[in-house]
Amino acid sequence: MSDVLRDKPFTLAGRTYGSRLLVGTGKYKDLDETRRAIEASGAEIVTVAVRRTNIGQNPGEPNLLDVIPPDRYTILPNTAGCFDAAEAVRTCRLARELLDGHSLVKLEVLADQKTLFPNVIETLRAAETLVADGFDVMVYTSDDPIIARQLADMGCIAVMPLAGLIGTGLGICNPYNLRIILEEAKVPVLVDAGVGTASDATIAMELGCDGVLMNSAIAHAGDPVMMGAAMQHAIIAGRLAYLAGRMPKKLYASASSPLDGLVR
Repeated sequence: MSDVLRDKPFTLAGRTYGSRLLVGTGKYKDLDETRRAIEASGAEIVTVAVRRTNIGQNPGEPNLLDVIPPDRYTILPNTAGCFDAAEAVRTCRLARELLDGHSLVKLEVLADQKTLFPNVIETLRAAETLVADGFDVMVYTSDDPIIARQLADMGCIAVMPLAGLIGTGLGICNPYNLRIILEEAKVPVLVDAGVGTASDATIAMELGCDGVLMNSAIAHAGDPVMMGAAMQHAIIAGRLAYLAGRMPKKLYASASSPLDGLVR
């Protein structure tokens, strides 16, 4: 694993992580399956939809933090279900109160219920407010390189372009846009949305992404715990392949050893 040791650290908001896989907590059949799948994934950052998941705002109900403890995982509150900037900002401020001043958040402002595509205008508005309010903002966005650049320039600590629509499992639909974003990146770039299986995660990492966030690909698998383990290995394999550099593509095969100097 010497190549791993030569890799640059994966750092967010001043903290370094060993895993480049970030996972969601929704869509599992129960909290025990959630716990087991996340453990199998090796993820250290776990994102939570504050508007849909109890992390203390509903006393007496099952609390996700009882099975995903903050002393073991970095909890990443997200604004899933928000459709304008005001809603998203309010949700982040609620999360900060519930998590004792926690400033790391994942911003997503959606355009509609059908596609869950980001509303970039409202996203930019919310990001500007949250950065000014002292939040460390990781932001779900479109695959528009200009918007990604603007979000980084205004102070977001990571940009998270979609690779396909949320929950579709279509895989990496936009490798060329992602490459442009990566070429210009001043902050970490993580694929968010579209991953369906392990090979999709590997491709994202081979492109040079700093990490991948996923939920449905694990939670909706036939065996979520096994898929969590598969994703852990997929992320590692893709990162190592990116660092190693792939062989050139060629139209025809060539001998693995040179022919010059052979006795004839």
